[in-house]
Amino acid sequence: MTAGAPVGSRPEVRIDRSDVGRRVSVRRITEITDGRPVFRDVIGVLVSWDDHGLTVVPRSLEPVSFPEKLLVAGKTVPLFPARPAPMPGTTPAELQRIAARGWPAVEQEPLGEWTLRASSGFTRRANSVQALGDPGRPLPEALAAVRDWYAARGLPAYVEVIRPGSPEDLTAELDRLGAGFAPTLVRTAPLAPLARLGSGHELVRLSRTADASWMSAYRRVGDDPELERAAARVLHGGPSVWFATVPAPEAGPPLAIGRCVIDGRWACFGAIEVVPYARRTGLATTVMAVLAARAAEEGATGAYLQVEAGNTGAIALYDGLGFTTSHTYHYARLPQR
Repeated sequence: MTAGAPVGSRPEVRIDRSDVGRRVSVRRITEITDGRPVFRDVIGVLVSWDDHGLTVVPRSLEPVSFPEKLLVAGKTVPLFPARPAPMPGTTPAELQRIAARGWPAVEQEPLGEWTLRASSGFTRRANSVQALGDPGRPLPEALAAVRDWYAARGLPAYVEVIRPGSPEDLTAELDRLGAGFAPTLVRTAPLAPLARLGSGHELVRLSRTADASWMSAYRRVGDDPELERAAARVLHGGPSVWFATVPAPEAGPPLAIGRCVIDGRWACFGAIEVVPYARRTGLATTVMAVLAARAAEEGATGAYLQVEAGNTGAIALYDGLGFTTSHTYHYARLPQR
């Protein structure tokens, strides 16, 4: 075949722009040495293909971009074959800090060892103080400072309480103030078995960004522009973030979406949404499997997610995927003065 010829006339090129978002193997010309082309291969997610060329993100996370005319071969390939590996050894407090990095608030400020977080009200996780360690002052003073900090931003004051991790007498002080508590489960599972679940993996497309189509299926954002901006910053924050989409067969919102953020040996799963008429078809499992395979390709071995204790439907789904409860933390809402 001849590089530079139309893609359709290159028999070794068995991918096209409709394969953006899939795992591919491509070969391209990188240079000409002594009148001969030098070829290099790359395997990874095809994240873009437009008039400027192609970009593939391999497991090294360093994007490989090149003009279309240099493409000499390409094909879609199966998901990364994740191998069984031990779960990371992590304490509840350490996992909470990892989770905070994967859902970073727009505004963050230290209060001793605590972290004040605000994001225009987008999710309690991004609008609560993470009360790990010593706040550097007596608890009544620390909680008064927390309440004032959130009041200045027009937000309710939530305290993320983790046991072990938060001060021993924090719960008692919150009880004294009349705070209300809402439990959240942190659930974990080995990553490799999750990556082997489901079917129809070829339906899922991965992207580094949440486009308008993905956001249209995400049910936590309404028509508030400020909230949408905060959501976009939080969703795209984290060490290595991937968004999954199952496009509808015809024009319309996606059938399913998901998000995964990889941080070392841990992969966090969230925003798993399926349109009502496509539920109970296995799409949620398929989305999580594709994300899990990508996380394994980047070196993760453990999966975790956070789910409200009262969300029995989601808990049942995650039970079936092999998740068990690592620990429970609480959001305590401080009463207004």
